[in-house]
Amino acid sequence: MNKIKNPILKGFNPDPSICRVGEDYYIATSTFEWFPGVQIHHSKDLKNWNLIKRPLDRLSQLNMIGNPDSGGIWAPCLTYSDNLFWLIYTDVKHLSGAWKDSLNYLVTCDTITGDWSEPIFLNSTGFDPSLYHDDDGKKYLLNMVWDHREVNHPFYGIMIQEYSHEEKKLIGKSKVIFKGTEIKLTEGPHIYKINGYYYLMVAEGGTKYEHAVTVARSKNIMGPYELHPENPILTSWNSPTNPLQKAGHASLVHTHTDEWYLAHLVGRPLTERGCCPLGRETAIQKIEWKNGWPYVANGNEPSLYVEAPQMEEVKWEKSYPERDDFEEDQLNINFQTLRVPLDESVMTLKERKGYLRLRGKQSLTSKFLQAHVSRRWQSFNFDAITGLQFNPTSFQQMAGLVCYYNTENWVYINVTHDEEVGKIINLIECDNFKFTEPLKYKKIVVPEDLETVHFKVEVRRENYRFLYSFDEKLWVEIPITFDSNKLSDDYIRGEGFFTGAFVGICCQDATGTGIAADFDYFTYKEIY
Repeated sequence: MNKIKNPILKGFNPDPSICRVGEDYYIATSTFEWFPGVQIHHSKDLKNWNLIKRPLDRLSQLNMIGNPDSGGIWAPCLTYSDNLFWLIYTDVKHLSGAWKDSLNYLVTCDTITGDWSEPIFLNSTGFDPSLYHDDDGKKYLLNMVWDHREVNHPFYGIMIQEYSHEEKKLIGKSKVIFKGTEIKLTEGPHIYKINGYYYLMVAEGGTKYEHAVTVARSKNIMGPYELHPENPILTSWNSPTNPLQKAGHASLVHTHTDEWYLAHLVGRPLTERGCCPLGRETAIQKIEWKNGWPYVANGNEPSLYVEAPQMEEVKWEKSYPERDDFEEDQLNINFQTLRVPLDESVMTLKERKGYLRLRGKQSLTSKFLQAHVSRRWQSFNFDAITGLQFNPTSFQQMAGLVCYYNTENWVYINVTHDEEVGKIINLIECDNFKFTEPLKYKKIVVPEDLETVHFKVEVRRENYRFLYSFDEKLWVEIPITFDSNKLSDDYIRGEGFFTGAFVGICCQDATGTGIAADFDYFTYKEIY
């Protein structure tokens, strides 16, 4: 029997919204502060997926300058109706304290990989927006409502309001149609009309280990909604040894082969109920219908292996080369930047053929403009390597290779300048906003006539280490081991963090002169 192995989207790919158009399947996932916004993967068989588009790729669609860590794009919803793709998304501008400033927008496009429209502002009452297209032609926006008042639970319920695309705005009155179950923290709503019932699927329990999927239904879209007799229909909470934890935030798809599947997020901890440096990923489960209700086929916990649909398997070529020599004029689709696009004055592949040039900008703690290009960790075991040419004249200038979670959690090996000996290799760790430089008294001097310095990071499940080379042949290990757990939602200080570990290249210049670093290549090689 053909099986799907979970997760289907590895590495930081949370809050999946699955959409079918004919015999093509698409999943949109959250990207938070990483730009361009929203990842869209494509499949022909629900088993093999290919990253094809990030639709929010212009500053006019998405400007996250100053957005907090784990702000930005939350829980997009992708649908298809009226010969258009519709994408609803939240841009979270503030998330700490009593308030969450969540701005909800809509963009459309006639093709999935085309240029998406300018955004239409919808509301700011809460996050996790979803668009439902009813069979009478009406359209409805759903989202959770955030309640800042201390006397109430902040997850107030699921709101619905009609949307007029002709007027490009919400019309009529909004109504809270669902307050959730005793699990609480009700969010991530999606509506499906099946056999005369409106089925409301929501996420509950928070997006950590208590996460769950619950379902209710009604004959009227405005309610009242009756609860599924065996909620939650999916959770990992009762199975601490299941390799797929944090199961929740799901969406439903009816295949062209008349089968039903559920896309949902999961996390894979390194130890039982431990940390998940790969972030929240996307998995899939088969759905069966019993007495008018959906059930996960193998019980209400996620399965590592799932029966595949009755479709011919279609495999894709990898969307990234193992070694990227930067020969193209555009960045590989797997790379992203932080909060904003980097224009040619900051990042260019054109000034020096075969090199990615980064001009030094702000520090790795900045929430405004970093000259920083990274990609997801998508395996527990991989090597990432780069070579760079860089000639700093100040200790305030540096460039190199970074393992990064957010502005408060990263480890960075770099070339910089020392007043006494000239060009050196340095290492900086930012651990919950506490800074150390373990090579401070063990300076690694770069030979004066050397053109290119090579850096490597070897990630091996719980730990990672850095190496350097002056010829790309003889590698010297820096005898310091770093903890992968520290690049995870589960480790960092505070609440409300939702991304995953990245690895990439960057350049800083606190002098403000914008010194350039030229990166010759970037290798990402998974070790199985």
